[in-house]
Amino acid sequence: MHEDSHDLCLVFEGEAGQGIQTVSSALLPILKNSGYQVFSCTEYMSRIRGGSNTTELRITGKKRTAYSSSIDMLFAMSPLALERLKGRIDDGTLIFADREQFGERWGTNCIDMPLKRLATEAGGALYANTVIAGAVLCMIGIPVERFNGYLQEKFSAKGESVVSANFHAAGLGYEFTRKLPSGFAIQLPVPMQQGGEERLLMDGNAALGIGSVLAGCNFISSYPMSPGTGLLTFLAAHAHDYGIVVDQAEDEIAAINAGLGASYAGARAVVTTSGGGFDLMQEGVSLAGIIETPIVVHIGQRPGPATGLPTRTEQGELALVLHAGHGEFPRAVFAPGTTAEIIEIAQIAFDVAETYQIPVFLLTDQYLLDAVCTIESGEIRRLPIASTIIETTDAYRRYEFTDDGLSPRGIPGFGSGIVRVDSDEHDESGVITESFEMRRHMVEKRLKRMERLRADARPATPIGTVEKARTILVCWGSNRGVVEEALEFFDSPDMAGLHFSQLYPLQPKSLKLLENRRVIVIENNALGQFADLLTLETGRKIDRRVLKATGEPFSVEEVIEALEEEENG
Repeated sequence: MHEDSHDLCLVFEGEAGQGIQTVSSALLPILKNSGYQVFSCTEYMSRIRGGSNTTELRITGKKRTAYSSSIDMLFAMSPLALERLKGRIDDGTLIFADREQFGERWGTNCIDMPLKRLATEAGGALYANTVIAGAVLCMIGIPVERFNGYLQEKFSAKGESVVSANFHAAGLGYEFTRKLPSGFAIQLPVPMQQGGEERLLMDGNAALGIGSVLAGCNFISSYPMSPGTGLLTFLAAHAHDYGIVVDQAEDEIAAINAGLGASYAGARAVVTTSGGGFDLMQEGVSLAGIIETPIVVHIGQRPGPATGLPTRTEQGELALVLHAGHGEFPRAVFAPGTTAEIIEIAQIAFDVAETYQIPVFLLTDQYLLDAVCTIESGEIRRLPIASTIIETTDAYRRYEFTDDGLSPRGIPGFGSGIVRVDSDEHDESGVITESFEMRRHMVEKRLKRMERLRADARPATPIGTVEKARTILVCWGSNRGVVEEALEFFDSPDMAGLHFSQLYPLQPKSLKLLENRRVIVIENNALGQFADLLTLETGRKIDRRVLKATGEPFSVEEVIEALEEEENG
């Protein structure tokens, strides 16, 4: 944001196919290696060519994981930029654009950057993104030689001529910025001191894949559907290294049934999809409930109904997963809020599914999955893997009644027992039954594990001093970073936050923190699905709902504005 000298926000805009993500992909490792904290997020239209897409890159003095609507520097590659981003552009925004291309759209804070001419001089329009990257490096004072090493590595397979052309393009952009008047100099945040823990660059998809591998995941089945496909492609790319069976199913029904079959055979299985694909999986979810077979279902959320906005972000699937599948059976729902938390929660999701023999839902969204940030190597932690599979005997009964409702889990071929499962109601041995008495016992058995699930639920993460605050700002999933930064910026002892990464069942102690406080819930949907759940769980009315369902994430500025309204209200 402009008023924060420890934060610089760059936005790159262009049509699909112009390579704006290439610019940030090139700059991120260079900035990270130069000691800066970086965060990048993308938004793009659902088209292969054309349109207007943007990538935001924040360079910060301390770790940030939130979207900012303020723009310090805009590099516009299409004339649609000024109209489309007018709500984010103000007098403090420097706009780099090709005046010849923009014509009447030209503004007073625009800097004429002859991008077309410079790219053509380098070898063609494809080199425009390299020109921009070179210009940015000069603007922030990083030698172009650091960029050349990246270009050499990235393009060496395409031949020396391509590498040389990119060198030339980067140099042209660098020289263009160097010749600008000194009044255009910018103040950068102070870079971190070198040393300490190694810092990595990671997006949400990679974090989810790493967490799944650490959890011992060895089977994935999916019918591709954005934004959930990233987990499928990550695990497929590393399948050979980690012994993962990858099944690209013919549809979502086949995907979840394949996952259940693999789990029945002893695999630690996951399926990945989005809301529309998950609609087709609900009968399989119900099957998991009655056969008491663990399965992790990852849902990368995007706006509905129907196809909705297929490349945008939303938190609209909570109500869906809470009630998915016919009948009554236990489940758990998680929604991590940071890259590091994705790695941790993915492992917890597999562990909970295995321990309680239930379907577990892992909710992310397009914004969180595509966002890239720095992460310290120490934040990547491997949690213990506890296998619940036993060796069966001839007396084995798959659905044996126990005090906690959890029967010993056997798998075919491991021991002498028969591991019988059935989608009809059944007795302890898995044999179909019509007995009303047995039905009553089986329903009670399945639901009994909810007592332990609730007792072991993950607590909400406090943001600020919750015990002393009069107002609590509640968030879940990807809104953690934006709430953390807004509360820090607002800096009021009367306000604090609670971030829930486990949405169901909710931990009783965390719910008690909401008692006798003013509670505000912020979430990316139109009705306030988590607010409704809190009311259902606590019996109290939520004082205020801050909601957004445009397909965009919340910005820091929007949350700060909401907090100012509270204080002035």
